[in-house]
Amino acid sequence: MSPLEDLAGATSLGTSEPIIDITDAALAKLVELRNEEPDADQLGLRLEIASAPGEDFRYELGFEEFVSAPLTDEVRTHGAGERSIKVMVPAKDLDQLRGATLDFTESQGLVIRNPNRPAAPTIEGLITDDELSAEIEAVLAAEVNPALSSHGGFVTYMGHDSDGTAFMTMGGGCHGCSMSRMTMLDGVQTMLVEAVPGVTAVKDLTDHTTGANPYYQ
Repeated sequence: MSPLEDLAGATSLGTSEPIIDITDAALAKLVELRNEEPDADQLGLRLEIASAPGEDFRYELGFEEFVSAPLTDEVRTHGAGERSIKVMVPAKDLDQLRGATLDFTESQGLVIRNPNRPAAPTIEGLITDDELSAEIEAVLAAEVNPALSSHGGFVTYMGHDSDGTAFMTMGGGCHGCSMSRMTMLDGVQTMLVEAVPGVTAVKDLTDHTTGANPYYQ
């Protein structure tokens, strides 16, 4: 693959409902870029998620021959005639790309707006399917994430250990923000310890050095 851009924001050909939406501006730019490539009429856009579970979404876009696309890819045609392009999405990324929009602006280039959340990573040894986990998840959904959403962020529950420590990752505006650790320890931990008997502490597993879009008010 020849990546067009590493962004830090479909088995039938062309007749099914699109996996993602492509704006007119993005479509025009993609067609322009594709037409600069050799054998342009054989090329489609392959779009896949390059980030690991638990990380904010990053994407890789590249032109490939659509006739050589893996059978597990979903292929869709966007546009019509000379202003059309086939888009190939790996099966592993379908659920996390459904409803996303690919746009283009002169200031930002190609941008993907994705309403989905990254898949949570699996961490060996943590407990995720007991009553305590259910109580933690309920507090996160009802109290913690609504509070963090005003800063464009959210936390994802990873599980708890036998000592009552709940493990989280932070995403959105909280990922990479210099205030994230304070928010997690002073805010999320306090709410959970007070609301859920059995939770004694909260540990943040996020690698905040990879955050690319912190929220500033």
